[in-house]
Amino acid sequence: MIVVTGATGNVGRSLVQTLAEAGERVVAVSRASEGIALPDGVRHQRADLTRPDTLAPAFAGADAVFLHDTGASAHLLDPRTILELARRGGAQRIVQLSSQGVVTRPQSGSHGNLGRSFEDAVRESGMEWTILRPSGFASNAFAWVESVRAHRTVAAPFGDIGLPVIDPSDIAEVAAAALRDDEHSAQSYELTGPALSTPRQRAAAIGEALGEPIEFVEQTGTQARAQMLQFMPEPVVETTLAILGVPHAAEQRISPDVEKVLGREPRAFAEWARRNIGAFR
Repeated sequence: MIVVTGATGNVGRSLVQTLAEAGERVVAVSRASEGIALPDGVRHQRADLTRPDTLAPAFAGADAVFLHDTGASAHLLDPRTILELARRGGAQRIVQLSSQGVVTRPQSGSHGNLGRSFEDAVRESGMEWTILRPSGFASNAFAWVESVRAHRTVAAPFGDIGLPVIDPSDIAEVAAAALRDDEHSAQSYELTGPALSTPRQRAAAIGEALGEPIEFVEQTGTQARAQMLQFMPEPVVETTLAILGVPHAAEQRISPDVEKVLGREPRAFAEWARRNIGAFR
């Protein structure tokens, strides 16, 4: 049995679907309890990684666990307790969704220090492990849904700086392979898209999929920071803006790891846009 935490997120939803289609027994774990659509045969378990007392029923009978770091709530987690509960539940394999920033921003509190402590706990858990370090998600473009629907505009900073954003479905497929096959044990994979893409180019790709032009409005760093602070902690905002505006060479590198695991190139942002264009109509 495979337990997927963060099962309602952009990676988790795709992973649950991929595993179910492969015939695996899956438990989908999320904090929400209602309005969750799951594939046939998948069991939902309500639990919260920030509350270890809720986790024992979720991990009971597990063979493998996909562990999501919960993003902005990562500082609330106790990774060693979570991993010990997974081990007691029967899990022999952990696949952790980490972040590229663990390597590229080792001194940042939000990406480097927290992420590294979580990865260290995974490696020292006594279970087989695989660590996934994705770059920025293509699905971050969902933040533009409201402005595209209402005004056919996209506002973002650093409009012409490219990053190799990755389709969450590709992360999910790599995670599924690591959960099902022990050849990925003790491996850390850096996951990126196939090419650099800029915010301006991503807005244009959404417009092309929509069949209507999208106006790109370049924000100042100050404007973007004020907007991000409405839903992200300040340290995360500062690190995110640094990555978007002044990326390190390693953050613009195209990794071969998706192709190495899946035997194909990662999907381009334009493909993600076509597949998700209904959200922008």
